[in-house]
Amino acid sequence: MKHSVKTSWQGKMAFNAEVSGHNLIMDAPSEFGGNNDGPRPKELMLASVAGCSGMDVVSLLEKMRVEITSFNIIVDAELTEEHPKHYTKMHIIYEFQGNDLPIDKLQKAVELSQDRYCGVSYMYKKAFEITHEIRVTNN
Repeated sequence: MKHSVKTSWQGKMAFNAEVSGHNLIMDAPSEFGGNNDGPRPKELMLASVAGCSGMDVVSLLEKMRVEITSFNIIVDAELTEEHPKHYTKMHIIYEFQGNDLPIDKLQKAVELSQDRYCGVSYMYKKAFEITHEIRVTNN
């Protein structure tokens, strides 16, 4: 299997990436020569790990018959000050809301995603430390 993304310069600092038939504009803020018309490429790395792991967790919880009413993922990453600026550490916060959610099943779903299924986490773990936590709110 092979993935391919075509990215085209749109002028100034903007680029359009065609991803799975969808267009995604990436841009820089005005202080760096852009128009702020889209997210920054490095921040999309955070969205990628959240989306990858989130899809795993939702699928696993469905199989475990755990009903959640709300699910958010927050990804915080530490960035170096020097060039090339890169992430040195990432922390993923899984926020679940529901009625009497079984913490053991939530933990199992998150662990399976992080340790077995999420290819984005797998790649990132080769470059930097990834930690996570689970927060639960009852309805």
